[in-house]
Amino acid sequence: MELERLLEIKFGYTSFKPGQKQVISSVLSGNHTLAMLPTGTGKSLCYQLPGLVLEGHILIISPLLSLMQDQVEQFKRFGEKRVVALNSFLSAAEKKAVMDRLSNYKYIFISPEMLKVPFIMKRLQELTISLFVVDEAHCISQWGYDFRPDYSKLGELRGKLGNPLTLALTATATKKVRDDILNSLGLTNVTKVESSIDRPNISFQVEGIPDYHDKEKRVLELAAQLEKPGIIYFSSKKAADQMAELLIEKGVCRTSAYHGGMDQNSRILIQQQFIHNQLDVICATSAFGMGVNKENIRFVIHFHMPMQMESYLQEIGRAGRDGLPSVAILLFSPGDETLPIQLAESELPAEQQIDWLFNKLLLNSDAEASKLKPELRELGGFSEQQWRLVERFLEPMPQNKIELEKLHETIKAYIRERLTIKKNNIYRMKKWVESKYCRRQAVLEYFDEILVDKPEPCCDLCGLDLQDYHVRSRAVQLAENEETWQQYLANLLIHSELRE
Repeated sequence: MELERLLEIKFGYTSFKPGQKQVISSVLSGNHTLAMLPTGTGKSLCYQLPGLVLEGHILIISPLLSLMQDQVEQFKRFGEKRVVALNSFLSAAEKKAVMDRLSNYKYIFISPEMLKVPFIMKRLQELTISLFVVDEAHCISQWGYDFRPDYSKLGELRGKLGNPLTLALTATATKKVRDDILNSLGLTNVTKVESSIDRPNISFQVEGIPDYHDKEKRVLELAAQLEKPGIIYFSSKKAADQMAELLIEKGVCRTSAYHGGMDQNSRILIQQQFIHNQLDVICATSAFGMGVNKENIRFVIHFHMPMQMESYLQEIGRAGRDGLPSVAILLFSPGDETLPIQLAESELPAEQQIDWLFNKLLLNSDAEASKLKPELRELGGFSEQQWRLVERFLEPMPQNKIELEKLHETIKAYIRERLTIKKNNIYRMKKWVESKYCRRQAVLEYFDEILVDKPEPCCDLCGLDLQDYHVRSRAVQLAENEETWQQYLANLLIHSELRE
């Protein structure tokens, strides 16, 4: 069956979005494929559709539990029941039930952490993996903005599964990151489908705001004026909560906060309310948006400056998926770069924490005491994210004092390097905010692209009228839809002349 026919029958679409057909055709031709498609162009279809043609199982590695759940629900909406997500949301009984009938599932979503579990790997090795999909593949590269240490092991894990046909998907990756993805996965003779990251229907606006209080006032104005629905992004859970409360208190719009501090059921409920137009605006951290399939988002506002250009493009790319005009607005106050720097520092253990930990390990000489004990995490004040990094370096535990001391310096050097990369990304983002020439052109240059056709409107530096994105008043809409008496008479005259 031709691809377009399959697309319409199974998914209800009459045509592919740019890049989709090339990726699917490449996979079905048996080629390892690296696909960089902009946010909003339907990357999930690139493994959903091939799964209907390929005989074996489709294994999809995904970094976010919430994204997995969203994708599973999306599959089920299309009528595909042979889908499961292997992650920590499953209870022990549910996990056992899934593993007992794993061969019944066509599409298997799994986190890289779960893929490393020996029992799960053994069960997967018993299956025929027709397609090994790495979603958010930029997480593989230490040069990527969202580097995950567990992702760097995927090449090795892929080898244990017999090096199956592989599809690596990302929305935003520089050439350096794309090369790193291929090297890490051990892929050669790869078909590359690299669409432009540009979304011409999304205009850029950066506004300088004196202070935090003025920012709040400006958000209230924008949320009242702009056509909805929309998303307002924050780097702070507390700020997202406060703004949602303020918007409700002032009666501006139907809104809710969304962030990782909320329980899973609440997050799912809010997503569904937003998708089904029961909420106008979401005040969210970056946790919101992955897998949320809503095409008519008209604006994305950033209350805080993102940590890097890649994540900024991911987040604004949730607007205008229907192809209609949308706007991305970033509000910036002097000193705003300090918050992302603090966040970058908090993601990594401090050198003092590492010194304390290795001092504890060096004091314990016997084999049992030298194991990495979980209580050290709490005693050392490590966050979950920081502790995962420590575990990556210390498992297996070095067998002697010399190896341990060497590893001590290795971890500290790694932390310094990662922090330098993160800070450089923040300063490049700040440079873009303070730029005096076309914002779109600067974004494309960051990804080694050239701006060929500048859309109109483009950005605040090229000329942009925010009123074009305002809610039209009821009176204006009626005026546009209703004929004047002069037009009515003129039309009658024309029709009368035509009849004669």
